[in-house]
Amino acid sequence: MTNKLKDEKSPYLKQHKDNPVNWFAWNKESLEQAKKEKKPIFLSVGYASCHWCHVMAHESFEDDKTAKIMNEKFINIKVDREERPDLDYVFQRSLSILTGTQGGWPLSMFLDENGVPFTGGTYFPPKEMHGRPDFQKVLNNVSDVYNKNRQKILDQASQMQEIFGKINQRSAVLNQPLEPFLEKIIQHLDKDNGSFKGAPKFPQFYLFDAMFYFYLKTGKEEYFKPVETLLYNISSKGMYDHLAGGIARYTVDENWIIPHFEKMLYDNIQYIGLLNKFFQKTNNLYYKGKLEQTINFINSEFKNDFDLYGSAYDADSDGVEGKYYVWNYAELKNTLGSKFNLFAKKYNLTEEGNFEGNNILIETHNKLSDDEIKEISNTEKTLLDQRNKRSKPLFDDKSQTDQNCFLLETLLLSSLVTDNEELKQNTFVSIKILEKYLSDKIFHCYQDTEIDAFLEDYVYYASLLITIYELDGDVKYIEKAKDVLIKTWEYFFDKKSGLMQKNKILDNDLFVQPVDLNDNNIPNGNSVYLNLCNKIYIITSDKIWFEKIDILKKSFHQVLNSNFAQMFSFVKSLDICNESISFTIHGKQNLDPNIKKYLQKKFFTRATFKYLDNEVKEAKIVICKNQTCSNKLSNIKEIEDYLKRNNIS
Repeated sequence: MTNKLKDEKSPYLKQHKDNPVNWFAWNKESLEQAKKEKKPIFLSVGYASCHWCHVMAHESFEDDKTAKIMNEKFINIKVDREERPDLDYVFQRSLSILTGTQGGWPLSMFLDENGVPFTGGTYFPPKEMHGRPDFQKVLNNVSDVYNKNRQKILDQASQMQEIFGKINQRSAVLNQPLEPFLEKIIQHLDKDNGSFKGAPKFPQFYLFDAMFYFYLKTGKEEYFKPVETLLYNISSKGMYDHLAGGIARYTVDENWIIPHFEKMLYDNIQYIGLLNKFFQKTNNLYYKGKLEQTINFINSEFKNDFDLYGSAYDADSDGVEGKYYVWNYAELKNTLGSKFNLFAKKYNLTEEGNFEGNNILIETHNKLSDDEIKEISNTEKTLLDQRNKRSKPLFDDKSQTDQNCFLLETLLLSSLVTDNEELKQNTFVSIKILEKYLSDKIFHCYQDTEIDAFLEDYVYYASLLITIYELDGDVKYIEKAKDVLIKTWEYFFDKKSGLMQKNKILDNDLFVQPVDLNDNNIPNGNSVYLNLCNKIYIITSDKIWFEKIDILKKSFHQVLNSNFAQMFSFVKSLDICNESISFTIHGKQNLDPNIKKYLQKKFFTRATFKYLDNEVKEAKIVICKNQTCSNKLSNIKEIEDYLKRNNIS
């Protein structure tokens, strides 16, 4: 038996095509079916590499008795949260509003026949467990309540819409100092382990990226230390894959030992991005090693059949969480033989292990000689070869445009800070593939879907295009970026709120407009758009971009105080706009490449690079900060002196 998911493209939806549940995808047909039959909707949101999604699927969605109840009493809709991030945002917030509980995946929501939620939860077990009611009982109870109170539930829709309208509460503030937001959040950080106190432990890169930005600007040690602590802990412990590179999504403990083993592209992009900046500032070769290993891992293991980047690796293999990554003590001794003791000098290894009788590799603090490091590196390759013989976790090969653009931009910056011309050229090959992929229109995952693109797809594509221009001055990329940003404003800007919503306004198929201001998987599209407007204004001097900057800055300041903990990319973007640092290169053809490299390494993520008079024989640089500019400068000494005198660090 197959259901309507058999024709879907999402790997996650395809995982459920043979369930006895009569699944629909979220589309006009399924929503109309609910109205026609006057049935409530059971909405299940997850993703292909989600461990607890698999658990609930095996326990309930593959069970004939449970499926019978679902099919008789509900219209059942399955959603890939990465395919529909707007929908995931709205229903995660709905769960919080309706029940006061934190969301997560699988998200299990019950909607009325018009698609408005009235109750829900996350994972429901087949039998009551740890205070969670059994799923069959939940299904029967919800169905009974809906049938007895149908009209009353339908009438509650306006209340939900009203509550959503108040989520982004506004103050009268139109401008304010930004550093105090960092000072407020620092007291909640774990000084020993990094990130926030307690467990589970997530890296929260959007916060630490902003914090490092303010460290580079101010030199304040209190902004440097939390970033260093975070990077050391996630790079040296169980969060990091020491054999192949890359990080897991989070750890279940506060010491970063036991990961939830799934690997997400978006986490690794931001890990690479923070390592770029940290290595550039500190020149610490330990982090350069992690940076290069992770880039190699992403470029070798995350490519799909389209030569683009997929989304994630599952936590499970052979149905067991973490099986692919962990090591039995005896297996290590047998595999490594005489090399075991040296290997144990770098990693904490015990017979009892640190995870269900097995060892997750954790670095020790032992000092190693260069010869030992080289020998251990060979041993790690031996173990990796052994591990590659195991059943690999499922690869969700679905390409997401926003994340592909974000990664390619980040890799260009990696090539800059590591002086890796081969990486730069290989990244440009991938960029050309992506450009061809998006030549007809910008889309998120698939071209022929009812809702085909989101705010982040547009802004991250524009950001990539502007980055290409800033690196080398190719004007066609600025023209292309302007076109994308104009369309972004047209499709996503909501005049009523003064903000961008997550899906196209004219295509919205949800019961509310999804204006999401949180930094979630990646920095929010609203904040990225502001930064890009600032760049385009500096490069073109066109006042339409200044007008957009003014609107967005005022809107962001009005909402920042009520939700700043989830909005640190906004804090960073607002400060970048306030500073408006730029370097205008007159005569790029004859510019000393060492000058450009020096400035781009130091300032690329905090300033705008502009190119004029490309054929001028004697190349010059003009430095501006907030509309105050230097004379034309000729050499690194003049540039350094100006930067120092004007406190541009």
